[in-house]
Amino acid sequence: MKFRNIVWTGVAAAGLLIAGGQSYKVLGEEPAFFQYQGGHMNVSQIGQYDSGSGEGGTEILAYDEKLKRAFVTNGAESAIDVLSFERLDSGEFSMMKRLDRIHLAEFDIRDVDDITSVAAHPERDLVALSVVSDPKTDPGYVVLLTKDGKFVGKIEVGALPDMVTFTPDGKKLLAANEGEPADDYSVDPEGSISVVDLDTLSAKTLTFEGVPLDENVRVGSKGTVLQQLEPEYITVSEDSKKAFVTLQENNAIATVDLESDRIIDVKGLGVKDHSLPGNELDGKENGETKLERLPLLALYMPDAIDTFSTGGKTYIVTPNEGDARDYDAYSEEAEIGEIADKIKLNAEHYEGYNQKKLDRLTDKGLLDALADTKITLENGLNEDGDYEALYTYGGRSFSIFDAETMELVYDSGNEFEKITAKALPEYFNTTNDEITYDGRSSSKGPEPETVVTGDINGTTYAFIALERTSGIMAYDLSRPEKPKFVTFITSRDFSEDVEGDVSPEGLQFIPGDASPTGKPLLAATHEVSGTVAVYEFDSPKGKKN
Repeated sequence: MKFRNIVWTGVAAAGLLIAGGQSYKVLGEEPAFFQYQGGHMNVSQIGQYDSGSGEGGTEILAYDEKLKRAFVTNGAESAIDVLSFERLDSGEFSMMKRLDRIHLAEFDIRDVDDITSVAAHPERDLVALSVVSDPKTDPGYVVLLTKDGKFVGKIEVGALPDMVTFTPDGKKLLAANEGEPADDYSVDPEGSISVVDLDTLSAKTLTFEGVPLDENVRVGSKGTVLQQLEPEYITVSEDSKKAFVTLQENNAIATVDLESDRIIDVKGLGVKDHSLPGNELDGKENGETKLERLPLLALYMPDAIDTFSTGGKTYIVTPNEGDARDYDAYSEEAEIGEIADKIKLNAEHYEGYNQKKLDRLTDKGLLDALADTKITLENGLNEDGDYEALYTYGGRSFSIFDAETMELVYDSGNEFEKITAKALPEYFNTTNDEITYDGRSSSKGPEPETVVTGDINGTTYAFIALERTSGIMAYDLSRPEKPKFVTFITSRDFSEDVEGDVSPEGLQFIPGDASPTGKPLLAATHEVSGTVAVYEFDSPKGKKN
């Protein structure tokens, strides 16, 4: 492996590495930590928590600034792990210990299965959990606890609450109720959004009945339109007046008016054309690293999103993961090779090709080379039963949308694959439970999972977690129309399939004035390894807001 502007410390390294003209002593007790580029932003890992539960042991984390305490969902144990951040020291690595483990079974709530999300109230002594019923198609619950783990109450919400969050002003609690179908589609509940009044502890569950959808919202699947709409994740504007909710399978975002508690509309995000320069990808699992223009249209399908404001405007940041409907009774997913005899590509769907060029590529065996590449059967079909365009899952990028219009302001194009190809050439497009070079090229690549924004010395940054590669990208958002890549970090140990911190699922930014070290921190929950990593940032002194 070639090292260029790289720092790598921990058990994956040996002896002394020289990077960027500086020496870095390897401490045997530290986990692997790797930083690619970074310039003036130096990052170090100062903490790690190991749940001991393995896969599913750490999924989503909520941090309480006053108590310097974190609440972490442990899906493997159907529990919440409580961690203290108070003993973290600047520039020094330490293993973090658990203060408590609170099991869902302790609350004596019948017919419940799992905790999917957690949120800590910014002021009050409240922690909220989203709890899925058994079966998942029944209405779920939001469970409220005190911050020392005592039961406060439960509130019924919609089916399969997948995410819960408090508004910044602390007045309301919101739940995204995904409403997934049963595997056999015997029951398919409608998706919804619940708004909880914290004074009365009562929920108003908002449905999509009568809500306007634009033409780009994906609703051509199995079931009614209301059954197909599946809220995934919520972010709230800084003034607590609006919420923005991803509907991942629908490739769309809903806007909620929190002053009137109504869903305003749902807007589709459109597609990313991989035939255009700048949008190249490695779409072939063939043992090579090759980014190229291909006749693929990517559905953005973001999962966990965030917002930031600048210049009087609010923007939504999306990690473009992708997600197919794939159940026992119905699946939209296929490989190109399975439908090759039904593909007749039409250049009108692609900006980067004319028909002559597209036909030439097909004649030279392009579809054979893409035989393993994953696509959806729900888009691209013409009246004759042929696929004129190929639609794939996720943009392998992050995007910025104008929150008011939902128009695309920026997309990172091919940068994630370009950067990881240089930073981790031996592990390019590996997956999260097995070291397999080029193993994810035919399906979502590095797979951006979640994003969080945070302010460091007056500059707003986006931190985007790559689920499969197991790393985090950092971008400067000073110019929303042209963000700048800053650094890439990972604390996965690539010497084993699952070692170190593997598969980041959730991110929590902790500003310097709320941090136990006095410097900004980023906490990342890693689902496959069941660990939490805490990173500390030393960054440039910028202009204060």
